[in-house]
Amino acid sequence: MQELGLERFSNDVVRLDLTPPQTSSTSLSIDEEESTEAKIRRLISEHPVIIFSRSSCCMCHVMKRLLATIGVIPTVIELDDHEVSSLPTALEEEYSGEVSAVVPPPALFIGRECVGGLESLVALHLSGQLVPKLVQVGALWV
Repeated sequence: MQELGLERFSNDVVRLDLTPPQTSSTSLSIDEEESTEAKIRRLISEHPVIIFSRSSCCMCHVMKRLLATIGVIPTVIELDDHEVSSLPTALEEEYSGEVSAVVPPPALFIGRECVGGLESLVALHLSGQLVPKLVQVGALWV
């Protein structure tokens, strides 16, 4: 799994290395030349529920637990510091241009739409809108 840039940790977190390979190889992988921003956009489009986080982020842990309680296991991508700096550029459209500085992880996306951080997730849950949104994107079956 490590040759793919993935590492599995004991707390159900998969770490994906988004940095381009340093050596030039003759691999047929189409992602080899993909920028960090493009990878982030692709991951958002491929996963119904995805959290971008820093390593050992306590807020990400709380987000995962809340979603797991509801019955959803999100995809969690841990970003390095240099990858976090790519997050605002990748998220400008999703935040409707409201990004003024670095978007601090964790950043949650449900159905390609940026929900925001932990506070936004809890607000969505308390308002009764979280479960219908998860059902709508196919992340939860009721």
